[in-house]
Amino acid sequence: MEVIHERCAGLDVHKDSVVACARIARGRKVERHVETFGTTTSELLCLVDWLRTHGVTHAAMEATGVYWKPVWYVLADQFELLLANAREIRQVPGRKTDVNDATWIADLLAHGLIRASFVPPEPIRELRDLTRTRKQLVAERSQHVQRIQKLLEDANIKLSSVVADILGVSGRTMIEAIVRGESDPKRLAELAHGRLRASRKQLEEALHGRIRDHHRFMLGLHLAQIDGLNASIGLVESRVEEMLDPFADLVKRLKTIPGVRDVVVAVLLAEIGPDMSKFRTAGHLVSWACLAPRLDESAGKRRSTRTRKGQWLKAVLIQAAWSAVRQKDTYLHAQFHRIRARRGAKKAILAVAASILTAAYYMIRDGTEYRELGPDFFQRKHQKGRAFHLAQQLRNMGYDVELKTAA
Repeated sequence: MEVIHERCAGLDVHKDSVVACARIARGRKVERHVETFGTTTSELLCLVDWLRTHGVTHAAMEATGVYWKPVWYVLADQFELLLANAREIRQVPGRKTDVNDATWIADLLAHGLIRASFVPPEPIRELRDLTRTRKQLVAERSQHVQRIQKLLEDANIKLSSVVADILGVSGRTMIEAIVRGESDPKRLAELAHGRLRASRKQLEEALHGRIRDHHRFMLGLHLAQIDGLNASIGLVESRVEEMLDPFADLVKRLKTIPGVRDVVVAVLLAEIGPDMSKFRTAGHLVSWACLAPRLDESAGKRRSTRTRKGQWLKAVLIQAAWSAVRQKDTYLHAQFHRIRARRGAKKAILAVAASILTAAYYMIRDGTEYRELGPDFFQRKHQKGRAFHLAQQLRNMGYDVELKTAA
C-alpha cells in the first residue's frame, strides 16, 4: 500500500495521558517510537518537542469527548492535524491497548486512510459553545416549567386546562399570587389578563384546589430558577449578537430563506462556519448534517435508508423546516406536500430541511441572494413530460394528437 506521509504520528488521547506513536518510513523499513505524555500544558509542550525531534509533519487523533481539544490547540500551529471519528478507525477486536491504538492511528494516517473531521476556526468554536449553551439553558427552563405544572396538578389547580401558557402574563401573575399566600379562586381569577379566552367561571373552577405551604415554597423556588435562566439566556443571546456582527450581511441574506430566523442563523453559522471550502459539495454538507439517507447495501439489497442521529444542526433545521412549510405559495411548501403524499411527513420534512441547508450552502459560498423557485416549480419542471403523457393517453383512446407550442 502506498505511503502518503513518511513521517507522521498517531495520538491516543485520554483525560490524563496522551500515548504518541511516531511512524518514520525509511524506504521499505518502518521505525516506530512510542512515548506517553501527560495532558498538562507543560507536558503537551514536551510532546511538541518530541514530535519535532522525530521530524513528524502530520499527526492524527481520535475525537474523544472534550479531551482532544487542549491537545489540538497546542499542536495545531506546529503540525498538520487530523481529527478522526472514533467509529471510523476502530482497532481489531481483542488487540486493544493504548500503544496499539496510537500505532494503528499512525499506520492509517501514513497510508491516507483517515477521513478528517470538520474542526472550525476558534471564533466559530466560541460561537458554537454559545449556541449550544443557549439550547441547554432553554431545555433546562422547559424542565422547570414542567415541574411547575406538576406541582399545580398535585395541588389540583387546573391552570393548564384553561390557560395556553401557564407562565404567560395571566398565568405568571396567578402563580406569584399563590406563592404569596393567596388561595381564594375568585381573587386569583380577577388577576387574569383581559385577553384570556377562558371565562371567569372557568377560571374560578380551575383555581379551586388544595394548596399547601409546600406547594408555595416549591413554586417560588422554580420561578426563581426560571428567572435566573432567563437572565442567563439573555446574556448568551447578547454575546451571540456581538459575535455575529462581522457577518451582518450574511445573516441578513440567510434570514430571507423561509423558516430561517435569528436562532437558526446563529446555530447554522456556529456549526458549519462561513467557509464552505471545507465541504466539497452541498451534498457533502447535507450528509455531514445527518440529513441524507444512510447508505447500507449488501448483496445488491439496500437494508436501511434511515438518517443518522444529529444533535445540534439537524434539530434546528427540522424546526426551521416545519416553520417554512406553513408559508404558502413557496417552493418549500410545495416540496413538502409533494413528498408527503408519497413518502410520509417525516421523510418530507427531512427533505425540506435538506433543501434549506442546500440553499444556505450556495448563499454562503457564492454570496448570492435567496431565489424563490415558486409553488409551481415542479409543474413547470415536468410540463413537457406531462404533456407527452396526456397526449399518449389520448392516442391510446384512438385520437390523433399533434403537440404544438402556443404562440
